[in-house]
Amino acid sequence: MKQYSKHGVLKILLGLFVALAMGLLIYYASDIIKIMSSMDNFRAYIHSTGHWGPVMFILFQILQIVVAPIPGEIVQIAGGYIYGSALGSFYTTVGLILGSAIAFYFTRFIGRDFVSRLLQKQNMKWISFMQDERKFTAFLFIFFVVPGLPKDMLVFVAALTSISSLRFFIILLVARLPWIIGSAALGSTIQTQQYTVAIIISVIAVIGFVLGYIYKDKLVNLFSKAEQANEAPQVDETTKTNETKDANKVMSAVKAKASPALTKPRDMATVKNKG
Repeated sequence: MKQYSKHGVLKILLGLFVALAMGLLIYYASDIIKIMSSMDNFRAYIHSTGHWGPVMFILFQILQIVVAPIPGEIVQIAGGYIYGSALGSFYTTVGLILGSAIAFYFTRFIGRDFVSRLLQKQNMKWISFMQDERKFTAFLFIFFVVPGLPKDMLVFVAALTSISSLRFFIILLVARLPWIIGSAALGSTIQTQQYTVAIIISVIAVIGFVLGYIYKDKLVNLFSKAEQANEAPQVDETTKTNETKDANKVMSAVKAKASPALTKPRDMATVKNKG
């Protein structure tokens, strides 16, 4: 009864949290759209908060991951536009980790049923990868590393699988960090009017998106096979160990059967001596 009541309370709190978040999002939607309508508007708002500017920027990044339908690339580019490449990448990464942690652990420990029902309504081909850990890990890396593909929903999806949190966050950082830095560099070059560099970065991003989108299925299969090949030596070692153990058991059994025959002559000699 205690577990049931605790679970019921968590569900009620979850419902209240979702309702409150959606209500606030709808209420402030026009303000958020106005702030995010241009880089200059976003920078003006962040600067208007004074020393709280970095905190507000990180909150926007968290909001983008958890609830708001804002493309992540926009916030990342804005980070470079406002703070430059280095600080923009740093603040974006902090927001990415915090927002992903909230979404991941919220789903894994509290909102699993809610997110599962939400996914069942989506007709997504890649959901089948959740049943295969190797394919899902490869798929996760590919989707995170290719620019322009929807990524934030995958944080919730990953929490429904058996992937460890450490492995998930390593994949998240390794795959997304290059493009976070690239997006911040793009924003910085736009702000400093280095349009040639900005165009080069944009072209690389577009090419990466097109190639990643076209070959994502092949890349998933390639990465999953590579991971399976890496696990093969471990399987071989285990097999060899088991074979060695079986051989030792057989030898022990042979010795056990042979030992009575070896002791009989000694026993007979002892009897003769006694006689």
